Amino acid sequence: MQPSDIEQVRRFNRAFTKRIGVLDESYLARGRPLGEARVLFEIGLAGGIGLQALRERLGLDSGYLSRLMRSLEGQGMVELVRDEADARARLAKLTIVGKKEFEAYDRLSDVAAEGLLGSLREPDRKLVVEAMAQIERLLRAASVTVTLEPADSADARFCLESYYAELARRFPAGFDPLAGNNFDPAEMTPPKGWFVVARLDGEPVGCGALKRLEDGVGEVKRVWTLPSARGLGVASRIMDRLEAQAVEAEFTILRLDTNGTLKEAQAMYAKRGYRPIPRYNDNPYAEHWFEKGV
Repeated sequence: MQPSDIEQVRRFNRAFTKRIGVLDESYLARGRPLGEARVLFEIGLAGGIGLQALRERLGLDSGYLSRLMRSLEGQGMVELVRDEADARARLAKLTIVGKKEFEAYDRLSDVAAEGLLGSLREPDRKLVVEAMAQIERLLRAASVTVTLEPADSADARFCLESYYAELARRFPAGFDPLAGNNFDPAEMTPPKGWFVVARLDGEPVGCGALKRLEDGVGEVKRVWTLPSARGLGVASRIMDRLEAQAVEAEFTILRLDTNGTLKEAQAMYAKRGYRPIPRYNDNPYAEHWFEKGV
């Protein structure tokens, strides 16, 4: 990494934070700093959110979030209520006053954005908007995490159910997860197998599994990305993690199959060096089979 690259990032950060008022004691002239304003806005945007989810979404230290929440509660903007789905958890919701403040921030944020863009000539305005979109996409991609976890966890089930629903929509004859290619969480539990979940801002956006077929041979299964997270390289990150796990498990060969409808999956596998091979399983939905040495 070049020192000039680092200096450019720091220079951009200083210029942008000054321009959007990050250091103002009263962000958008509403009487509170940006930290409190952002928490209030996120709660309103979500229509109510659990504290853990809020902390992960904003990347905040739990102690700092607690201080922000106490301040907003003291201002009568936010209230904490019991989560009906989990009595041990609490949800943050806006009060009537908080909802009015959320609407004010929403309106003033539009005005501020218009002011920033309005200070530029049309060609420059277009360049700034396009550059912001690109930076946002790249920063979101960089914040994706992929971790091993139980194949029957709540987030794993969400990913698998979403994956099955998508296959049912896309396959001409639909998709039945119990038809000859059943997913058994026990087979995705070490040492038989492994399951990974990809998350973006704490929310599950993808999954994948690695299954032991025989000595030295593993199989990649259930690689899926949430549609709204596609284009961020999530599937590639999942494959990187599974292939690294395959090496750790001392596999020398990885195999996988896919349906002919999933053109994007076939393209990704070919790009990663998987080569076509004859059928190696009885998956009724498989139409293409691939293999790669690791």
